Amino acid sequence: MLKALMKTMRPRQWTKNAFVLAAVVFDQQLFNPAAILRSFGAFFVFCLLSGTVYILNDIIDVEADRQHPKKRLRPIPSGKLPIRAAVAAAVVILLLTFPLAFWLSPGLGIISLVYFLINIAYSNWLKHMPLIDVLTIAAGFVLRVAAGVSVIEVQRFSPWLYVVTTLFALYLGFGKRRAELTTLAETAGSHRRVLDGYTLPFLDQLITIVSSTTLIAYSLYTFSAPNLPDNHTMMLTIPFVMYGIFRYLYLIYVKEEGGAPEELLLTDRPLQATIALFALTVLIIFYWF
Repeated sequence: MLKALMKTMRPRQWTKNAFVLAAVVFDQQLFNPAAILRSFGAFFVFCLLSGTVYILNDIIDVEADRQHPKKRLRPIPSGKLPIRAAVAAAVVILLLTFPLAFWLSPGLGIISLVYFLINIAYSNWLKHMPLIDVLTIAAGFVLRVAAGVSVIEVQRFSPWLYVVTTLFALYLGFGKRRAELTTLAETAGSHRRVLDGYTLPFLDQLITIVSSTTLIAYSLYTFSAPNLPDNHTMMLTIPFVMYGIFRYLYLIYVKEEGGAPEELLLTDRPLQATIALFALTVLIIFYWF
């Protein structure tokens, strides 16, 4: 049953919580042990929170998931994890997570509570509302970044990164909806009601807008944000961001993938390479020059 519980909590999707670590990296505090420990504490809190949200989401959607070709194999829809046991596990995890969050930082505690409540609202209502569903997902990413900021003494972190995070999350969210609409075709609405509110041309327009503005916003950050190196070397990271955006577009439109961006992150080698090179370049610029 423990294995089924862990599977329901979807550890593979916890990669999204890496956004919590953005603050300690971009605030140039990687050599500050206290900041590192507190940041990883916040990361752990969000892993527990997101895992609990997945448990509750599967409980809420159990009947719909049993009709889905893939989701019916999940532990709760398949019966491998009884609903009563799942509810008990979710309650216990939350009773441990929220005190930990408030202990690390009152700000983290409040952000964690807001994140949890937004996700409960998403699971029950917001995910059925076109546009609002993806905006809610983007809010979750911004809250992750804010959580990382809340546990350290910020010195150089730029508000531009909140803008970039929002746009990038919208880009992934609309890409995910397009991939789902393409994969499920005529039965899309029966598997995810919100897909009835989208069309491929509409999603293509949205993806074009947010992909372009993400690249523009990040470029503006690299040469206009305060406390960056005076020689504007952060502009050297723009090609990696550009390639990453283009690569995801390629996977969506050519390979017809993208229904699970976190899976692509763990399986697509070119995407992994550009992320690794981006991270290495940022570290060199921040901590070498």
